[in-house]
Amino acid sequence: MNIELDFPAVLERWPNFLGGAILTLELAFLATVSGALLGTLAAVGRGAHSRLITRICKVYVEAIRNTPLLVQIFLVYFGLASIGLKLSAFTVAVVALTINVGAYTAEIMRAGFEAIPRGQIEAAEGLALSRFQIYWHIILLPAVEKVYPALTSQFVLLMLASSVCSQISAEELTAVANYVQSDTYRAFETYIIVAVLYILLSLVMRAGFWGLGLVLFPRRRRLGTAL
Repeated sequence: MNIELDFPAVLERWPNFLGGAILTLELAFLATVSGALLGTLAAVGRGAHSRLITRICKVYVEAIRNTPLLVQIFLVYFGLASIGLKLSAFTVAVVALTINVGAYTAEIMRAGFEAIPRGQIEAAEGLALSRFQIYWHIILLPAVEKVYPALTSQFVLLMLASSVCSQISAEELTAVANYVQSDTYRAFETYIIVAVLYILLSLVMRAGFWGLGLVLFPRRRRLGTAL
């Protein structure tokens, strides 16, 4: 059986692919920023003195980590619509991805918090640092530094997982691919191109996180271990 590949017929749609790739990066960026904040708060909540807060954060983390992302997207999409709150597919995708990555970020950050030696915190208390100074300089920043490689990998996986948002008609890269292959009848060529684009997007994100690591962690920069 001879297979004739016709990439030019698919590459003619490069504006569509470019638009889908840009939207994918926008989804990943917004969900990464908001998910990092949500996950950090959940990690702090897991170690709170209030049992209620601790249990709420634990239930959130376990519920999200033990259900598929696609189901979570449908729950947000149809759940908000059922109460009369109609949002765009893009907004729903950002909310769902934020909730998802927030749970995984919470567990990563909790590991970072637990890696901070207790003696280091006690020394900061002995120097009469404020609670905010202790949390920021002694706990949060060193914890982020310790788990930064794991965080960046999780955020790259988030970008790749955003492909399921095509199920709610968010016009990201996979949704564009579905449209192009249905219009050109060149599914194999289309998805080869999309696979290459996802690899390029992953490399771009990793390069961005590498550069961010150089800025945030000067000690790692001096040691040559920014990631």
